[in-house]
Amino acid sequence: MTVTESRAPESGAPGPHAPASGAQSGSAAESYGQILRSTALIGASSLINVGFGIIRAKAMAILLGPAGVGLIGIFNSLSDLCFTAAGMGVQESGVRQIASVRSSGDDTGIARTVSVVRKLSLVLGLAGAVLLALAAQPLADLTFGEPWRSGAVAMLGIAVGLRIATGGQIALLQGMRRVADLAKLGVLSAFFSAVIAIPLVYWLGEDGIVPSLVGMAAATLLTSWWYARKVGIQTQRLRIWEIAEEASPLLKLGFAFMASGLLTAGAAYLVRLIVLHNSGVEEAGFYQAAWVLGGIYASFILQSMGVDFYPRLTAVADSNEECGRLVNEQARVSLLLAAPGVLATLTFAPLVMIVFYTAAFQPASDLLRWICLGMMLRIIAWPMGFIVLARGAQKIFFWTEVAATTVNVGLAYILVRAIGLDGAGMAFFGLYVWHSVLIYVIVRKIAGFRWSGENIRLGLAMLALTAIVFAATEMLTTVPAVAIGTAATIGCGVYCLRSLLSILGPEHALVRKLPRFLRSAL
Repeated sequence: MTVTESRAPESGAPGPHAPASGAQSGSAAESYGQILRSTALIGASSLINVGFGIIRAKAMAILLGPAGVGLIGIFNSLSDLCFTAAGMGVQESGVRQIASVRSSGDDTGIARTVSVVRKLSLVLGLAGAVLLALAAQPLADLTFGEPWRSGAVAMLGIAVGLRIATGGQIALLQGMRRVADLAKLGVLSAFFSAVIAIPLVYWLGEDGIVPSLVGMAAATLLTSWWYARKVGIQTQRLRIWEIAEEASPLLKLGFAFMASGLLTAGAAYLVRLIVLHNSGVEEAGFYQAAWVLGGIYASFILQSMGVDFYPRLTAVADSNEECGRLVNEQARVSLLLAAPGVLATLTFAPLVMIVFYTAAFQPASDLLRWICLGMMLRIIAWPMGFIVLARGAQKIFFWTEVAATTVNVGLAYILVRAIGLDGAGMAFFGLYVWHSVLIYVIVRKIAGFRWSGENIRLGLAMLALTAIVFAATEMLTTVPAVAIGTAATIGCGVYCLRSLLSILGPEHALVRKLPRFLRSAL
């Protein structure tokens, strides 16, 4: 999904327009606190996930090398594509429907929706597994040019089916805003991923890649079921006509999500094929490594938007003022949290590649920097895009995704052929330059969205600082480039932390939990 943001109107208590130097009060401070609490919960789980991810990525890099990591990326991309197509967007539409019914306090309605979402997820998961098995040979030929990999592609169908079934459980947790349970689920899934994947790949080599994906999907399904049952929603016995009646709006909205997700997943799949067919499987491994690392720091912010921000926005979707306020608040917090990490990754990209993978992956350092630039714009754009989702503007959502996919794949095709591997990163950056402008125009029209003055100044300052650090890494030798990047990262980090504490105020519970010396220093 490609996304941006809008202006928060004044409504009594100071909103996002209030200066960063003064504490927010009333509902604004509490809203910022809610954003930070949910981001902290998901962020903490994401940091643990990153830890397990480092272990897993390091092991895969050592055991398989760049070519093996490239195969992992391609199988993952194919799995995502099939998961999106077979899942019919039921998980996403289920989240929206459950969150909407929850806001009305209709417990019976929640139970009906949850029952239908779960049943649909099981049926779609089984259908997806069967269809992928039937299409395994042509997909293997198209993807790898090696029909003998059809057995692995067929087995991948099991992972796809399990993932779709898991979506029914996650929709319940997300729609009910069980942020803490989702955070725990993320940690356990990351743990099982490392515990299952490493031994299988050690034992079977490349042949262990797909079995590890199946094992990871099965572990996540069991874990999600465990947390979903704690919600206490009683499964209702529904007649077939009742299921059909409840499923109809889910599938209708889900189709828009599915179409959008299919475009996104399809773009990721096609970009990997472009890299693979133009540069080989080793270069595909470099792309996979850079893509994973480029998204690590941003992932916990983007995940928290889907887990908590999206249901909150859905509940006030009919109010332009509330939509604008929430989006401005979310974007401000997201940018303050993300900017230091993006600057650090730009500065230390070669070292990051070695730490997370091996020295053999250093050629992907410049690609990683381009992806980081795109991620910075993505973080700014995403909150705006949620307005389109919350309003249920299906046609607008679909056609913006069509345009984004066309731009992404078209730029990748041109730039990879002309420049090589770095062209894939440039294409991602170019996509979000274009998309950020487009989505802002759209949400301004449909919801009267405006960026707050505070966010405009903050965004321009952070983008300028990011451009300086990027230019330094490209134009200067290592020592001065690292010196400039380090100074920018430290300065930005201090400013962002001070700003986050300032918008909450010294008496906020989150601020009081900080050590006294840190509060005094800031």
